[in-house]
Amino acid sequence: MTGTDTSTQAPPEAPSLGRKVGSAARWSLLNTVVMRLGNFVTGIILARFFLGPEAWGIYGIAQTVLLVLLSANELGVSLAIVRWEGDPRRFAPTVLTLSASSSCLLYAVLFTAAPAVARVLGSPEASGILRVMCVCVVLDGLSQVPAGFLTREFAQGRRMAIDAVNFVLSTGVTLLLAVEGWGAMSFAWGSVAGNAAALVSCCLAAPGTLRFGWDREQARSLLRFGLPLAGASMLALGVVNVDTMVVGSALDQLALGFYVLAFNISGWPVRIISEAARRVSFAGFSRLADSPGALAGGFGRALGVVMTGTVPLCVLLAALAAPIVGLVYGDRWLPAAAALPWLMALGLVRIGCELAYDCLVAIGRRRSLIGVQGLWLVILIPVLVVGAGAGGIVGVAQGHVLVAGAVVVPVFLYALHRGGVALRTVARACAWPFLGGAAMAAVVLGLERLLGNGVLALLATAAAGSVCYALCILPSLGFLRGSPPAGATAAAGG
Repeated sequence: MTGTDTSTQAPPEAPSLGRKVGSAARWSLLNTVVMRLGNFVTGIILARFFLGPEAWGIYGIAQTVLLVLLSANELGVSLAIVRWEGDPRRFAPTVLTLSASSSCLLYAVLFTAAPAVARVLGSPEASGILRVMCVCVVLDGLSQVPAGFLTREFAQGRRMAIDAVNFVLSTGVTLLLAVEGWGAMSFAWGSVAGNAAALVSCCLAAPGTLRFGWDREQARSLLRFGLPLAGASMLALGVVNVDTMVVGSALDQLALGFYVLAFNISGWPVRIISEAARRVSFAGFSRLADSPGALAGGFGRALGVVMTGTVPLCVLLAALAAPIVGLVYGDRWLPAAAALPWLMALGLVRIGCELAYDCLVAIGRRRSLIGVQGLWLVILIPVLVVGAGAGGIVGVAQGHVLVAGAVVVPVFLYALHRGGVALRTVARACAWPFLGGAAMAAVVLGLERLLGNGVLALLATAAAGSVCYALCILPSLGFLRGSPPAGATAAAGG
């Protein structure tokens, strides 16, 4: 009887984790979709009525610098709140002290160097915007600990409320200042207002976590854990944003504005699908890190779900680039459409690489990450410079895709293989979405030529392509749900 009791009481822990991850994923997806749709509408209003390509380019430079700084402003130590075993409140004060100190130091350096940075990037007018917008570096450093607690607890419902406050305040301030003629500076003050509200909201949602403290041994362990991750993260953000720097320095602000808009559009699927997944993927992979089989299966299903949701968005935006840009933003933005199909291909690669990044971090393959990201950046910079000279913003986009497909994807696959995720797992996750995407692209391109570019024609084309894609991926639904293969089920029954 005792053995029977033990066997019946042991399993609940795994389903409990599964329910947490599933609930968090649903909240995270809803949050991301709602916030991104809001940002999408705001961007349309600003681009059509208030800001031209030159102002958009200046904003793009400031946003690029901010993102690179945010990638390492807390030295990578905040991930210990999510990853380390035990009670995180024991070492959270040291994490907060390290995060806040490094963020303030980084902002002080940026404040001093802002004029020189702006000149090097081809936008001297961005100096003041950099100094304002990068206040967000300090605010983000302070919010890392309470946000980490929310991620560790899979509390994505509370994260959605925090992001809603951030969005409402940042958007309101940005629109108000844009109407008053502040130009690109409206983005800067809007970002600061939103991040300040997010910091306050994080503290309210995770009370008692904003507490400073110091323990020398904890600090050493945290830095040994975090610095490699911060380096890899900075390299990853450098990879994503170095193209903006190349366009800004090699071309003019008009071209930069078009490129920034095209890159932002290509990021819609990345942000909607990948950002939602990454808010739970790292915590989920971390819980499976000690079980190679479960980790490989979890990664395969996560990649399959992410690709299944992303491919149709990428196909639509790539195949209908010119009519979508003209319809949504106006004809003056049409030059941005030329680079968009290539950037959509890059976006698809980025989604898979970001999920692989989280998996490799969770299993402790930090050196592999630094190697992959470093190789990517070293090869990418000269290719982008050559591409900018040869083909403008289209050449830059093509260079991105060339390096990602020919170099980065194979290296990531090798790193995953060494971490226990076989190539066949990745191939199985991507096969049906890619097949469906190819069929969908053929249908969309054919119908566009037949029906034209009117609003109703575009809606009909998108609907027909989506139906075609849905039919193609039906055989993969069992895999995406985590159902065992039919043969395995029969064997179990026998």
